[in-house]
Amino acid sequence: MQSSDMIKLTVALNVNGEERIAAFRPADTLLYVLRELLGLTGAKPGCLNGDCGACTIIVDGRPMKSCIMLAIEGADKEITTIEGLKDAPIQQAFVDHFAFQCGYCTPGFIMNCHALVHHHPNADDNTIKEWLESNICRCTSYKEIEDAVKAVLNQNQTPS
Repeated sequence: MQSSDMIKLTVALNVNGEERIAAFRPADTLLYVLRELLGLTGAKPGCLNGDCGACTIIVDGRPMKSCIMLAIEGADKEITTIEGLKDAPIQQAFVDHFAFQCGYCTPGFIMNCHALVHHHPNADDNTIKEWLESNICRCTSYKEIEDAVKAVLNQNQTPS
């Protein structure tokens, strides 16, 4: 069977608050569809087996590794990529705390940290470390990333 003979599905995906139509094979990953069909290249291919977190996006408020999620699973879900954050506080915190070097893993870390801040607004050090275990960076220390998360958490706390 030639690739042109393969069955493709035409599906509406809610990506960054917009309905996007894409035609893809049932076996295509969400990472592939986002990057190759929709032109959203912020999620990066790294390990392609769910270990590194470079492809992390947010699906229905939860961080997901788009390399191990089928695109069809994204139907009827709210998908947010790094392109959809639009100046979230964690993005500026990464700059302020030098929480990246080469930048390849940065979008995945930002998406994971963005979800962490929303799900655990009072996260302690152990919770932060646990959430950061799902992403790998080979260029910088995790301390700067932890500092960026803590800065956003401190911004969100209101004095009593």
